[in-house]
Amino acid sequence: MRARQLTVLQLLPALDGGGVEQGTLDVAAALVRQGFRSLVLSETGRLVPRLLAEGSEHIRWPVGRKSLSTLRLVPRLRRLLLTEQIDILHARSRLPAWVAWLAWRGMDPRNRPHFITTVHGLYSVNAYSAVMTKGERVIAVSECARDYVLDNYPAVAPDRVSVIQRGVDRNIFPEEFRPDEDWLAAWKRQYPQLTERYVITLPGRINRRKGVFDFITIVAALKNRGIPVHGLVVGEIPRGKNRLSKELDGAIAAAGIADAVTFTGFRPDVREIMATSNAVLSVSQQPEAFGRTINEALSLGVPVAGYAHGGVGEQLESRFLQGSIVPLDPGAMVEKLASWFESPPSMQGVQSWTLDEMLDKTLSLYQSVARME
Repeated sequence: MRARQLTVLQLLPALDGGGVEQGTLDVAAALVRQGFRSLVLSETGRLVPRLLAEGSEHIRWPVGRKSLSTLRLVPRLRRLLLTEQIDILHARSRLPAWVAWLAWRGMDPRNRPHFITTVHGLYSVNAYSAVMTKGERVIAVSECARDYVLDNYPAVAPDRVSVIQRGVDRNIFPEEFRPDEDWLAAWKRQYPQLTERYVITLPGRINRRKGVFDFITIVAALKNRGIPVHGLVVGEIPRGKNRLSKELDGAIAAAGIADAVTFTGFRPDVREIMATSNAVLSVSQQPEAFGRTINEALSLGVPVAGYAHGGVGEQLESRFLQGSIVPLDPGAMVEKLASWFESPPSMQGVQSWTLDEMLDKTLSLYQSVARME
């Protein structure tokens, strides 16, 4: 490592809510606590004030804008890497990774930073996605993500790929956490329809891939069994997805469950919502690399039922096998939840991956790579 302080620049499209964004902020804060310099380059977003408050610097560039004009940022980034004396360039998303890699590749190897990428998803296999494998070191967020890289990009040497699971801060998501009385009172005033209901929650951005239509099917089936269920969808529908919104309204009306499903939109208090839920679900239609909210819910001691494929299947097999459901089988999910309604599962001894473990491994990797010079 260079004698001066380690300087790390992380790149991602924007700083709104989501697993990639949360991981970026967690690493940024850890760098500052260790006395290192932390910079994040992205568009703006809800999380920028927190990033700044925790001691990092934010550089606002449209690095995630899907336009050829974004490539004009390449020479600008190259200059930034030199003037700010960046030691570690860490790309967390494909388009920012292309800008980063093109800038990095065009630099003198003696003066350029070290390049790291993180594979957060099981992307479509093509030349565009291949940029996530171009890091000198590649972080995979699960064994599933590591297998994806090695199976689909055989040119990647296995020793370049490090598995670092996403971790949860147990100080923020402690076992048996319960919201304070003020929050509970406000929640009940806003959503009185949840009182004395069996609440199942689907957190995350709303889209087809996340299985929101399966969720509607599951709620309807549970209600038809006489279970006082209420389905809670916590997340926002992306802008411009009016057709999806109409289709969801139609599916809910056709199922006759308008009184049994609530869409909250974006909420900053997902922890409290999950803690007051009877179960948290993952019904993604395609394998995902890792399920952040699954880890958080398990840390809170809340049962999780999820389609057991990809990283979610890996998590459930390792941490909470009771919640493992045959992929794409809403009927099996209904059976599991109906049994939990009658007899809630024990959460004693259930462990989640921790934030400290994730941060220790990430910062150790940074320092190890920096010593490569």
